[in-house]
Amino acid sequence: MAVPAYLRIRNEFEQQIRSGALPPGSRLPTEAALQAQYSIGRATAQRVLTELAQAGMVERHRRRGTFVTEGARQENLLRFVNPALRGPEIPGRHAVESATVVPARDAGVSMPGIAEDTPVHRLRRLKYDPEDSVIAVELSAIPFALAPRLQEEDLDHLTTHDYFARLGVPAAKSRIYIDPIALDAETATRLRVPEGQAVIRLRRLTWLTDGKLAEARWDISRPDLVEFFLEQTVQPPADS
Repeated sequence: MAVPAYLRIRNEFEQQIRSGALPPGSRLPTEAALQAQYSIGRATAQRVLTELAQAGMVERHRRRGTFVTEGARQENLLRFVNPALRGPEIPGRHAVESATVVPARDAGVSMPGIAEDTPVHRLRRLKYDPEDSVIAVELSAIPFALAPRLQEEDLDHLTTHDYFARLGVPAAKSRIYIDPIALDAETATRLRVPEGQAVIRLRRLTWLTDGKLAEARWDISRPDLVEFFLEQTVQPPADS
């Protein structure tokens, strides 16, 4: 099924805004410019800009134009549970803080169905915004037997689901849990916020087609720098 034109174009602008290619204050093309650039109708061009504004990513001003907002980055939670995703859940620079093999009991994240003494890769990474500020801490654990050569990869840029696809590992389903927690001292230091601050932890489990656990991970983002949402398009417009 073809992706509707308005959705494809909107996703292009969302990616540019998230990555910093369109920084706050940048002006987006007018509706007329979008029509000419993408060979689309006025209604489709209008919908692209309207939905970006509704997501809080841009502000529209009569006679002045449409501009990228100064507000928090907005990320669609559906990206976190898509086993077919071929890019990072949160675009931007990543840096590996540690990559070790430990027993599952020491993974730092719950791994249901995995025996406590099972060797697992434990990968801790920091995520940065375009200004090079740490916006999130990620901890993931993958059974060693599933990916014995994982640590030979470029871990700064690794996306787990993409790596599984390259290996032919049949990841079939992901589920995300939303946990309200108080920040521990270690994570608070990395995010440069007070210890004990209330935050949301996104905890994801991914399973194989045979029901075995492929990965367990959590992400904690600075609430003042990243805003999450859920969105699903039901029916495209007639001219898309």
